[in-house]
Order: sequence, then C-alpha cells, then structure tokens
Amino acid sequence: MRVELRQIRKYFGPVKANDGISLDLEGGKIFGLLGENGAGKSTLMKILSGYQPADSGTILLENEPVVFESPAGALDAGVGMLYQDPHDFPPFRVIDSYLLGRDGGISLNYRQARRELATLSSRYEFEIDPTAYIDTLSMGERQQLELIRLLAGGAEVLILDEPTTGISAEQKELLFESMRRLAHEEGKTLILVSHKLEEVQELCDHAYVLRRGQLVGETEIPCPTEKLVQMMFGQVPERSPRPPFTLGETVLEARDLRVRTYRLSLENVSLQVQAGEVLGLAGLEGSGQRLFLQTCAGLINPDEGDIFLKDKKVGGWSYHQMQQAGTAYVSAGRLEAGLVAGLSLTEHVVLAQPEHDFMIDWENARADTGQRIAHYQVIGRPDSTAGELSGGNQQRFLFALLNHPLNLLLLEHPTRGLDIRSANWIWELLYERRQEGSAVVFMSADLDEVIERSDRIAVFFGGRILRIVNASETNVEELGHLIGGEA
Repeated sequence: MRVELRQIRKYFGPVKANDGISLDLEGGKIFGLLGENGAGKSTLMKILSGYQPADSGTILLENEPVVFESPAGALDAGVGMLYQDPHDFPPFRVIDSYLLGRDGGISLNYRQARRELATLSSRYEFEIDPTAYIDTLSMGERQQLELIRLLAGGAEVLILDEPTTGISAEQKELLFESMRRLAHEEGKTLILVSHKLEEVQELCDHAYVLRRGQLVGETEIPCPTEKLVQMMFGQVPERSPRPPFTLGETVLEARDLRVRTYRLSLENVSLQVQAGEVLGLAGLEGSGQRLFLQTCAGLINPDEGDIFLKDKKVGGWSYHQMQQAGTAYVSAGRLEAGLVAGLSLTEHVVLAQPEHDFMIDWENARADTGQRIAHYQVIGRPDSTAGELSGGNQQRFLFALLNHPLNLLLLEHPTRGLDIRSANWIWELLYERRQEGSAVVFMSADLDEVIERSDRIAVFFGGRILRIVNASETNVEELGHLIGGEA
C-alpha cells in the first residue's frame, strides 16, 4: 500500500507540531522517522493513524485521498499504529484484549479468537498465553499482542512508535525479525518512529528526519550516522561524562528480601546503596529488578526480609510513607503509573507537593509549573494536559515533578523514549541529585547505559542477584553473559 502525506499541518496553540510535512511511503520497505523529542514525529503518525485530525493537508492511500475520523476507521482502511504506551486494559485477559473493539455482534466468538491468536502468534514466533492477564505481561509481550491485533484487523501499513524502549534484547530481536518479514516478505509498509540511530541503521531502508515540526532531510539507509545526527540536531551533541563522587552513608539496605507475586518472585536479595551512588540493575525482562524497585518504593510489601532507609526499618511501609521519608519512584509506564492524561501540568505540580494548604494558590502553582517546564526543557504550557505531551516530554515532566531533597531515587528506564541530547540532560540532573546526597537505583534494558552511568551493577537472574560488579571493570559482552545466567 502506497502512502502519501501532503503538506500536513497541526498546531497546538503557538506550538507548530507539524508545519507542512510531506512524505512518500511505498510498500515492501521499512521507513525510519527520526527527530529529537518534540520534533513532531508522534503527532504526524497519530494523524496518519486517525488518532487526531490534521489542521490542514491531505493523506492519500494508493493515490486516493482519505479522511480518518478514528483509529478504527484508519484500521478499516489498512493503517494501524503501535503506540509507545500499549493501548490495552491491564485488568483484562489477553483474549479479551484481543477481541476488544471487534465488531462481533451481541456475543463474542472466543473459540475463533483463540485460533486466530494462536495462528498469528505461531507465524511470528510470539509466545502469548491467551488466559493471562495483561498486567502480568512484560512490555514486550504487550507490544506483541498489540501487533497481532493490528494484523488481525487487516493492517497493511504499520506504524511502530519507539517500539524497543523498555523491552529486552531478546524481545527486540524477535520484533525486528517480524518487522523484516512483514515488509520484505509480505509487502507491508512499515514506519519506525525512533531516536535510536543504531536501530534505524540496522532495520530501515530509508529515513526521514524532522526538526521542530518540519521535514529537514531524507536519506537511503545505511548512511553515515553523523549525517543523521547532524540532520536531527543541527550539530553533533557531546555526551556528558560520569563525574567522580565520594560516596556517603548507607541510604538503602535490603536484607534477605523475599517477595512472591503471580508470575515473579525475589529470593534472598541483599544489598546496600550509599549516598551519592548510582546503582544499575541489569537482567532479562522478568528477572526481578522491577519487582525489587517496587518493593523498595513501598508499592509491594515483602513476604520476608527487611528494608532499611538510613537505618530506619521501612519494610511494609506504604508508598506515601516512603515519599514522606524522601523516596521517589519513576515508573516506565508514564500514563499508567506516573501521570494522569487528562490533568494539566499545573494540577500535577499541585498534587506532587509533599504538603498542602486548605486552599490552593493557583497563581503561584502556575508560576512554579512554568519554572519547572523551563528548567526541564519540556515543550508544553502550564495548562497543557499530560496527554498532549509527546512521550519524551512526558518523561522530562516526570522528573520535573520530583521534589527536593531526596534520599533515594528509584527509576525504571529513566531515558525511555529520549533522544541523545535529552538523555544526557536527564543524567546531568541525576548527577546533580547525587551531589545533594541522593542514592540513585535504576533499571535499563540498554546495557551501554547501565555500564556508562553506574558505579556498581547488580545483575538479576531468576529473582536473585547473580552478581554485583563494578561498572568500570566490566563490558557489554561480560554483562550479556551474566544476565543470561552464566555465572
């Protein structure tokens, strides 16, 4: 299916998200859509997928102009989008989510749905249990389910918005193989929205680059990476080094921690984290690192063992109590556990305050929000809703909500969906936190980031800490063997 976008424009107040963008996309190829956070990539693809209307411009499919009133209308025409945050319902089962939105009349045909799900899963080598609940799946498994739903709905044009963020290396490789098969063997048109240049070089046939809402260049792939960086930023951004720091007192200590949930568990996890230390958590998806973070944050109570925050026993405390004790947790699910899509940025800042007066001073709250927006370089306004922000700007705003001072920062994929310059900026802010005495514990699927940004790395495997290594004394190859369970 041939897709043409002609002079697409979309404005949000004074912000020109898309300012006259034209693209030509043909079947059987994978196209990269590149740009820094806020460049307009996701907005353009949401217009193509029927999620939001353009202010002006034309979409053509096979030389015929089309107007989509909704994502369902776009999928009926053969265009489907896999969003950064999966559009599913965590309390539902996989089979229910698969059937969601299907025109099945009064009753739903579960038998046929299971057959379809099994057939499509087998074709692309996905392993998804139809009886499992969505909230027990990994991010990669949820993406696989969404992709299957789009293919079952007849998608010939597939848009994937930052699909590799927060998924394991194995899931990424499986996704890439599926994308190559869909484009090069089945003739579908694929669009990869990404800021990860190495993935674009590995996967794509052609790339378009956006900057500040405009198309600034295009190129065949492969090409010199410096050329893509130059088009994205106008210059090659420098990567900020990890500054040295003298560690202080023990901030967090876990002793013989045991936690058991529906699918995952922690067994005999013990470690200490000092003030000013950056501890990276590495491991395959579901190895226990996320469960460890949630337990230390007070979101999950341990079954056995103790947690100490500056010598104070806090095991079993609620998240609210942990917040009052100077702990903050940033989830990978920006609109699931971090932000509320329909609330304004000012309302988020008010809710994030540790103490509240009886009456809210909205004028001061808006001024405070404006200062945070400027300091954290968020493209948005105090009255913008969280749902209006791009994924990268949502990530920046999550950090803007963190209060001062903090004893402990617990982070899931802190640079998820961020371009090189934005990721550097976030780590500069985290290094400022360590200067204030905060301990930083983070998990990431990017092994380069884990090694480059950590002082020590705790490798999780099967719910246990397999080994704790000094980041300066390991490399990606060794770490890859460790997370695979090779002690």
